[in-house]
Amino acid sequence: MPNSLKEQEKQKGSWKQNPEAVQRDILRIATEEFSKNGLSGARIDEIAAKTKTSKRMIYYYFGDKETLYTRALEAAYAKVREGERKLDLADLPPDQALGRLVAFTFDHHRRNPDFIRMVMIENVHHAEYLAQSKVLRDVNVTAIDRLADIIARGEASGLFRPGLNATELHWQISALSFFNVSNKPTFSALYGGELYTRNGQQALRDNAVEMILSYVRAPVDHSK
Repeated sequence: MPNSLKEQEKQKGSWKQNPEAVQRDILRIATEEFSKNGLSGARIDEIAAKTKTSKRMIYYYFGDKETLYTRALEAAYAKVREGERKLDLADLPPDQALGRLVAFTFDHHRRNPDFIRMVMIENVHHAEYLAQSKVLRDVNVTAIDRLADIIARGEASGLFRPGLNATELHWQISALSFFNVSNKPTFSALYGGELYTRNGQQALRDNAVEMILSYVRAPVDHSK
């Protein structure tokens, strides 16, 4: 019992000294639990047991399980958008910027399967929680704005064909990157795991980049 009390006092001290770090830890573990078990299957008791906090403190910070789920979803999307921001695409020629963005998206999704599962779970819920979150709407509009800027620069320079749509292009990039993770178990079971080796994944990423760039490139006028 003394050790238990001492541990509780230590936890209380961490809550007071660095509440932001405590909340980040809760969200990290919550993301793992929600992605593994879904919203209905995840248990606050289990999340508390795997963090340096308590069930009471989780409710203090997040209110209820649905709010914690929404916050975890927000954090997962924010991580993607923050990674895109750090690419500094505005300083690159438009074709290089787009290629780097596609490669980043493919690699991010491959390295963060919990994010993919969270998105799949939210689709099961018909985007109910995403639709209610202003944070998610605001943070994700930057993805379209970033692509719109790359498209505008590409069309102005003559590198890209006219009439490209940023939302459609985002869909295409997401589809190539998302399927690679979401359907890995079934695809591997049916066709083997060759595409999921290190060389296989690198080839798929490079091909995804080239597919998108081929789609947006302005046609070459051979009559000149």
